Amino acid sequence: MAALNIILHEPEIPSNTGNIGRTCAATGTRLHLIEPLGFSLNEKQLKRAGMDYWKDIDVTTYVNWAEFTEKNPDAKIYFATTKARTVYSDVSYEPDCFLMFGKESAGIPEEILKSHPQNCVRIPMIGETRSLNLSNAAAILLYEALRQNGFSDMKLEGQLHRLNWDD
Repeated sequence: MAALNIILHEPEIPSNTGNIGRTCAATGTRLHLIEPLGFSLNEKQLKRAGMDYWKDIDVTTYVNWAEFTEKNPDAKIYFATTKARTVYSDVSYEPDCFLMFGKESAGIPEEILKSHPQNCVRIPMIGETRSLNLSNAAAILLYEALRQNGFSDMKLEGQLHRLNWDD
């Protein structure tokens, strides 16, 4: 079974990572964390944001970018950055691709982006908005990739409690 992947490169805010973890649990997405982290994985804020789902998340940590690339040599990665020319919705996401996001204060390091310009994507924004919240950006890209892949292996029917509009 193919599964999408989210990479957080040196995340700093535990509640963002917890929120992303909860989204991963709800979608069967694997979460990859590249150190250093700005928090401990057993920090209360992280688990509060991830709620009781944290135990169900497939999480892998790496000491640095080099270890990630060594352990995932064939990973097809899309890099979320405000510096990209390509809009995230103009890309065709593979069912097992990786969506990478940088730390809240600085994004993905320039040297990584410069070595993969064809795989950099951005979320359109108006005005002088610097960036979106990390967990919101991750959800936007992830759900586009899930939509393109037909929400593979996700329940689309049967989990909804339908309202009876005829009453």
